[in-house]
Amino acid sequence: MSLRQQQHPLIREWANRIEAIWTEYLDLADYPLPSEFGHVEGRLEGESLVIENSCYQAPPFRKLHLELAQVGTGLDILHCVMFPDPKYDLPMFGTDLVGGKRGISAAIADLSPVTADGQLPTEYHEHLSHLPSLEFSERRQLPEWGNIFSEFCLFIRPNTSQEEAQFLERVSAYLRWHCQQAAKAQSVSNSAADLILAGQRHYCQQQQQNDKTRRILEKAFGKEWADRYMTTVLFDCP
Repeated sequence: MSLRQQQHPLIREWANRIEAIWTEYLDLADYPLPSEFGHVEGRLEGESLVIENSCYQAPPFRKLHLELAQVGTGLDILHCVMFPDPKYDLPMFGTDLVGGKRGISAAIADLSPVTADGQLPTEYHEHLSHLPSLEFSERRQLPEWGNIFSEFCLFIRPNTSQEEAQFLERVSAYLRWHCQQAAKAQSVSNSAADLILAGQRHYCQQQQQNDKTRRILEKAFGKEWADRYMTTVLFDCP
């Protein structure tokens, strides 16, 4: 049985949808991920840790990364980031799910701005502003390093199957819109691309401050491996 089939149903469904939307809107090709990072197994406090990475490239994205992970039988993780080519003025799409047998403890998705003024492109802001508001019983607080996220960041703990379905539909809409916009994106000037690249680097540097992820990786594989994984697989910059 594949790792995905063993994970929480919401994680499994969201992973399937991500790949389906990518396939529908983007011209996917394999991304040259180092072979040792495709499928990784280790031990964490006596329990097995399994990580599976899928990486693609598709214009105008230089890298599309989907990570699934499982610790023992009690912790399931989905992590996904789409890295645009800096020559295009596109935000960073990122999403994470964390949960297990007792349910999903954290569900987040955002289209994060990378411009110096911290604002999303006008068409993104207008579109997201007009989406119907959603009610969730438990919204989560962003971490201290989370100033990279937009005002439309959805970060919750879903407490019912209805809330799980609401989250899935809303973040699917985020992803579908993003792919539609990317398909018609026009390249920017070299000076604008330099600013976008700086914004992407800032996004990655902030994400690398996620101590929970780093601690898990260091305990299972050691500090050197964790550093390399965080900076070359999870949040690399060109």
